[in-house]
Amino acid sequence: MTGNMSDRPRLQRRQAVAAILRDRGDTLVVTGLGSPTYDVHAAGDHDGNYYLWGAMGGAALVGLGLAQAQPGRPVLVITGDGEQLMAMGGLATIGVAKPRNLAIVVIDNQHFGETGMQASHTGHGIDLAAVAACCGFAQARTIRTPAELEELCAGLRAPADGPRLFVVKVEAANPPRSLPSRDAVHIKNRFRAGLGLLPS
Repeated sequence: MTGNMSDRPRLQRRQAVAAILRDRGDTLVVTGLGSPTYDVHAAGDHDGNYYLWGAMGGAALVGLGLAQAQPGRPVLVITGDGEQLMAMGGLATIGVAKPRNLAIVVIDNQHFGETGMQASHTGHGIDLAAVAACCGFAQARTIRTPAELEELCAGLRAPADGPRLFVVKVEAANPPRSLPSRDAVHIKNRFRAGLGLLPS
């Protein structure tokens, strides 16, 4: 725990996610429940986006499974602080598995945006980057400024020695929802087709 960070600089969530995805190349993207899904969709729908609906806490571990199944492709999980807090044990599993092609970006507004903007644990000093570092991630850091975000974007597709986690601190705002399809079968089949796998 590092104390309350509410006085530190913060980024705009939609601009930050758009910047992270701008040069995604062949990166496969898994989104966490709620606002991260809306942010990724707002940046542009893509066959390589796997949107999770109703799978609170599952994004990072879905990303792990995908990274293991597709070791030749970079896998990026974009999730929120609330969801990652629910799945902190998953960081230990990922740290032990050590996938080199997995990066997790936690969009941290320090609030539970889907349930009324109550303050989350990260607003009370819980440091998810420090948790990931303790779990053996190859890289774990917190991003607060445009310069740090630019550095993150420049290095995101670089080779890594293991999993990476970046906490991107953003303002506590709820932009208009950008809703992708909620048809889970369609999302699955489109994603599989993008991987060259025919729907079963």
